[in-house]
Amino acid sequence: MSEEKEPIRVVISGAAGQIGYALIPLVAGGKTFGPNQPIILHLLDIPPAMKCLGGVVMEIEDCAYPLVRGIVATDSYEVAFDKVDWAILVGGFPRKKGMLRKDLLAKNASIYIETGKVLDRCASKDCHVLVVANPANTNANTLSMNTPSIPRGNITALTRLDMNRGAGILAKRLGAKPSDVTNVTIFGNHSKTQFPYIDRADINGTPIRTAINDDSFLDQGFITQVQNRGAEVIAARGFSSAMSAANAIKDHVHDWFHGTKPGQIVSMGVDSTGNPYGIADGLIYSFPVTIKNREWAIVGGFSLTDAQRTLMQTTEKELKEEKDEVSASSNL
Repeated sequence: MSEEKEPIRVVISGAAGQIGYALIPLVAGGKTFGPNQPIILHLLDIPPAMKCLGGVVMEIEDCAYPLVRGIVATDSYEVAFDKVDWAILVGGFPRKKGMLRKDLLAKNASIYIETGKVLDRCASKDCHVLVVANPANTNANTLSMNTPSIPRGNITALTRLDMNRGAGILAKRLGAKPSDVTNVTIFGNHSKTQFPYIDRADINGTPIRTAINDDSFLDQGFITQVQNRGAEVIAARGFSSAMSAANAIKDHVHDWFHGTKPGQIVSMGVDSTGNPYGIADGLIYSFPVTIKNREWAIVGGFSLTDAQRTLMQTTEKELKEEKDEVSASSNL
């Protein structure tokens, strides 16, 4: 009989929200870290949400998850981040009607500056961090600048949702299973400037461009669909994506924890420094990566047309502007 593994501490911020509610079963039930990895859940939310969070804790207890070895529910950053090994940061300030983009950036910058400082002081020094709250790439970059003792490579942003959306759109067009579509790539920002790239993607070994045989759709319509999918969800249900976001978080963390399979390429928002695509250093930019021993590596060598390079530079420009706006508002 094998010896039981030591529990890992996992913090989820915004735990009482819609994404948190959809995500917790995927983490607690073993879908994220595996069926043999015990966990201690740290659940963080703001003071007005604590009554609701108490109800979430009761539901976790009522699920009787075999892997959950403890639950910490709190509105204190210090308590929530104490000795955590993995941090999934869903909490942030949402964009409200009439709110300017620069105001949204400044509001979230203040949150992620403070979050970074406490995480740096309280978490494990090998803590792996996934930022989900938008603007996710820039929030992750802001956090990284305030976590000097945590390796910059340990801080990532979620673009797996966009990758999954792309795979789903292509599979639907082909009348296939989404799992048959592999290696869709997202370059850039988790925003409407992102560039979904399909020229390394395939379906059961057949290149997507060959299988679909419609360059106009792949180079225009498909890109627009992925870029606008989040807005379409909001228009349809009145809320932002929650179930699909939680599923993408599970996929991102699962592959980071366990590693990618041979031939598998996934998309993550990661440190751009030294990348092989000529993107400026110092950004959190989504690239194709492989993962081994919980360390990601950017996959180079993708063939790019001039038009595709322009799309990559457009989303790079947006990230530079966001970084500059945060620096101006926060004196970073």
